Order: sequence, then structure tokens, then C-alpha cells
Amino acid sequence: MQQNINTPQKVLQQYWGYNQFRPLQTEIIQSVMDGKDTLALLPTGGGKSLCFQVPTMLKPGFCLVISPLIALMKDQVENLEKRNIKAKAIYGGLNYREINLILNNACLDEDLKFLYVSPERLNTSLFLEKLPYLPINLLAIDEAHCISQWGHDFRPEYRQIAALRKHIPEVNIIALTATATKQVVADIEEQLALKNSAVFAKSFERKNLQYIVRQTENKAEKLLSVLTNSHGSGLVYVRNRKQTEEIAKFLNKNNIKADFYHAGINGELRSQKQNNWIQNKTRIMVCTNAFGMGIDKPDCRVVIHFEMPDCLEAYYQEAGRAGRDEKPAFCVLLHDASDDINAKKKIGVNYPDINEISLTYQAICDYLQVQVNAKPDRSFDFDIIAFVKRYNFDAFKTYSCLKILEQSDLILLSEAFYEPSKIKIICNHEALYKFQVENDKFDAFTKLLLRSYGGLFDNYVRINELEIANRISMPVVSVYKYLNRLSELQIIDYLKTKEIAQLTFTTERQDIKYLTLNKKHLAERKKTYIEKMQAMMAYANPSDTCRSRQLLAYFNDYSANDCGYCDVCIDKKKVKEKTELTNIIKTEIIEIVKKNPISSVELFEQVSTTDMQIFTIVLRLLLDNNILRYDSAYQLHCN
Repeated sequence: MQQNINTPQKVLQQYWGYNQFRPLQTEIIQSVMDGKDTLALLPTGGGKSLCFQVPTMLKPGFCLVISPLIALMKDQVENLEKRNIKAKAIYGGLNYREINLILNNACLDEDLKFLYVSPERLNTSLFLEKLPYLPINLLAIDEAHCISQWGHDFRPEYRQIAALRKHIPEVNIIALTATATKQVVADIEEQLALKNSAVFAKSFERKNLQYIVRQTENKAEKLLSVLTNSHGSGLVYVRNRKQTEEIAKFLNKNNIKADFYHAGINGELRSQKQNNWIQNKTRIMVCTNAFGMGIDKPDCRVVIHFEMPDCLEAYYQEAGRAGRDEKPAFCVLLHDASDDINAKKKIGVNYPDINEISLTYQAICDYLQVQVNAKPDRSFDFDIIAFVKRYNFDAFKTYSCLKILEQSDLILLSEAFYEPSKIKIICNHEALYKFQVENDKFDAFTKLLLRSYGGLFDNYVRINELEIANRISMPVVSVYKYLNRLSELQIIDYLKTKEIAQLTFTTERQDIKYLTLNKKHLAERKKTYIEKMQAMMAYANPSDTCRSRQLLAYFNDYSANDCGYCDVCIDKKKVKEKTELTNIIKTEIIEIVKKNPISSVELFEQVSTTDMQIFTIVLRLLLDNNILRYDSAYQLHCN
């Protein structure tokens, strides 16, 4: 049972070990406690999760959290359980039995405080059937910008949330995001039908972050220079999986301890790489944008983007993983002319024509052998790489077609994820005992399972086939055979490990002649994409406006002053200092020459600068403007 703690402050101290809240957290939590619908805009690292986690702990029932990323949900659940707070997650890839068991337990378990659900699960018949019996005390929408078609990561399944509210009208809502323009904020409020709402927006300014753009023709050399001249752990974001490995190898060759990370790495290795970076065993993680979400590492000192992202929302979110401990950190974007050329090329890749989208849909249906008018809500393992190879498609354009089909509410494509093998005993104690007596060859194996894993009669429990093989001294292949046979005999339900994307048809399978693609909507999305790309390009190119102010202005925050330490501000300081020095040298030269004619060599020895270049420039300026002149002996005089 949860301890009887009756104030937000006590909850914060008891479970999270903090003595005080960050700015705006107290006000947001109070708004939630007052039963108001609440929209919270907090920058990356601003402590959004606590805004719904703390008030949930103060009320009976649990918080239903809608989150778009499987990895993020898993990290949140693990972090809560480490604090002895009970949490569960439902996402694509779990089977009917697992979901049914979690929902049944959620109806009855008074200790459950958080249930994380991916948005595509909200409209399933199973979820809606259980919904009236779930003791939900708060509805939390994480990454709320996903509900807006004007956001940088639009997810059409988020539009189902407003319909969900009709089933639980008494439950208030909190929507949270770190990246939202004024247009997106308005869309969030409208789409979620927020009522009696309060909006809290902390400035997007991160005063401890030094934003720097470096124009370079040799990015690898500049990357090495930045990392050599900085300290502490860091992230290097690149565009594709191949680059993660190549650049990590390059850094290691140059004595910078680095590793690589992308979505194609299996789950156990992925976790190991994450932990090595979090524990500073690896200094630099070279990664795609699959890395970082939900990973709690406050002391990341530098984030470098090797290429320009598609939009400022993505850049701000990824760069914002630096300096979460509020100590100084660097956010560096490496840029060259090819970045702008490639960005423009991507318009055609990201927004293929209608015919290409239709052909991709047809190919998917053929590949998965789905007939016209087949019923919706069927899920399939979908190996995108094998699919692309089968039809000789362009990988990047195909992925864009898939996203558009998803945004058109025709399919749902979950991220690839790693799910360890799980088992649950599905017969009762008496039936199991009888089975063991009658099947001696399974007796030792089933006893080992019971000794090694608790709760097998009540829940699906994660197992490791290799560990089982080592404990019972048999080949791992034999372990798989035993588990499969026990599953066939209805003694256990065995869910074998998988790491592959799931594709779900959300509507009846359509004939491509009548495919429901909204051309006007696609044109609007393309226009928005181009505008976002242009804003990103403007930021990446030379400018006379403070980098921090450029970012803040994009998010409609015009209140900040120049930061004083981005590359633009530093260059301005240098120009100012040079101008001031030039004026000082100019005055000194005139005063010295007024006293007596003097040679330029003697003059340089008497002025206060040792910079021959500045001295020469000032002297040339004075001569050109006839303030000084040389005589025939090359002595300087005042005119």
C-alpha cells in the first residue's frame, strides 16, 4: 500500500528525494489538484513528469498516461518502480491475454498508480470495455504536440483522446509538451476540448546552454576539435545508422571514448550502451534521434548535431538534453552548404506524390496478403527493410509514404522495439501438479521455472532462455523446445522475444482506386514542413541575431535579451572590442605624432597594442584620410 502522505512537498521528498519544486511545477500541480484541465509548456529537462506524477500520488486511483513512444513508456515505468511506485504499460506488440490481464488487474489493484497506454490502444474494443471500471484519477497527455497537424511529430491516433474523454467526463486532464509554437498550442486546446483550463508556459530560455553554429567544410575535423576542447559526456546526433558506427569509430581512433546507438540494435545491447553512457563509462554517444527520449542524465555537457535537423522543434528538444543539471553546457550545430541543398531535396522525399503513396499501400497489402474489405484492427509483424528489398523501393521515400498513410488514418506503424520473452502459467495449481506427475520428463524443467520466477500464476513474467539453459545445464535450443511444447500443451503461455515493427490496418483494406487520401490536407502539411525547414535553415546560417533569441522567437517568446555567449554574441563582442581598441590606438597615434615626427617602426613600439595587423589598419586609415602624412625621410607628421 502507498504511504499516507498528504502534501505535494511530502510526496516529492518521500519518493523523489527533492526538497523543492522547480519553477512553475507547484502552480501546475495545484491546478491539477483543483480539478482544472491544465496545459503545461515546459522546456526539455523542465520536470514535466512530476507535474502529473505528484498529484496522482495524493489521490486514490491511478493516472492514465498517454505516451507515443514504447521506449519512453518503459523507461518511465522502470523509474517509477525503482521508487516503489507501481506502474504498468500497454503498447503495440503485447498480445490480447497480456493486455486483458493488465486491465483486469488495473480495475482491482489499489496500489497501481500509473497506467501508460499508447494512443492506438485507446479505441480498441477491449480497452473501451474495461474503461468504465478503471479507477482513473487523472488523464495525462505526454508529448501533447503530437495531437496537432501543425506540430513536428503529428500522430493521428492522438485525435482519439477527445473521444475518450466522453467516457470519463469527471476526470480532468493535463497535457504536457516541451516544443509548441503558438499555433500548435491553440490546436492542442481545441483538439483536447480543454475546459475550465489553465495554461502554464515557462520560458523556453535555457540560460545555462551556449548555442553555437559552426560553418565548416570538414565536419569530422571540427567535431574532433569541439570534443577535444570540451569536457564531460556528450551526444553526437547524426542522420542514419551507418554514420553512428563510422563516426564512433573515428572518435575512438582519435582517443575519444565513444559508442554508437540506433534503433536497429537489440534491446539488451541497447540497454547496456545506455547504461555505459549514463554511468560515464562511455564519454560520447554517437546516435540517431532514437536516443535520448526518457533517458535521465542531467550532466550531459555537450550535444553536437553533425547534420541539420528538419525543424527547430527537433533541434531544440535534442539540444536540450545538455545541461539538465542547470550547469553550463554546449549545443553545437555543424553546418555546410550541402546541408541546405539536402534539406531542399528532402521535400520530395518526405512528401511523395499521391501515386507513390497509393502504390506503397497496394504493396503493403500484397506483402501481408490482406484482401480488399478485410476488417480493421489486424496487426502484423512488418519488416520494413525486407519490404523495401522485395519491391525495390527507395527506403527513405517508402518510410515517408508509410507516415502519410498513418497520418491519413489508414495504417498504424509502431516503432520497432525489443520485448524480452515472457511466460505465464495458464492452468491452475492442481492441473500443473497432475501434469508434472504424469509427464516426468517435464518435471525438473517446470520446477526450475517455478523456483526461478515468482508470480507465474498471476502475471506474465520476463524470462531469459540462456539463463534457464545455464541453470539446468542443457542447450538453449532444448529450452526453446521445452517452452514451446509446454505452450502447445496449454500449461504456459510463451511469448517469445521479438524486435520488429508492428503494422495495424486501422480501417478496412481499401482498393487503391478509392483510397481516401486528403490532397488538400497533404498540401497543407507539405507547406508547414517547408516553413519549418526554412526556419531551421535560417538558424543554421550566419546571422546577426542571438541564437537563443532566434530559438525563443520561433516559440513566440520575445522577452529575452541577448544571451551574451552564443557564437553570434561572442562575434559581436569581438567586433566591439576591436572597434574600441582601434579607437584607442587611433587616439594614441595622433597624440604621439603631434609631439614629434616619427617613423612607423618607432611609433609601433610606443602604442599600447602588440597586434601589428590592427596597428597597420589604423595607420593606413589615418593616412588615407589625410590626418597623417609621410615626409621624404618617411617620418610621420600630422596635417
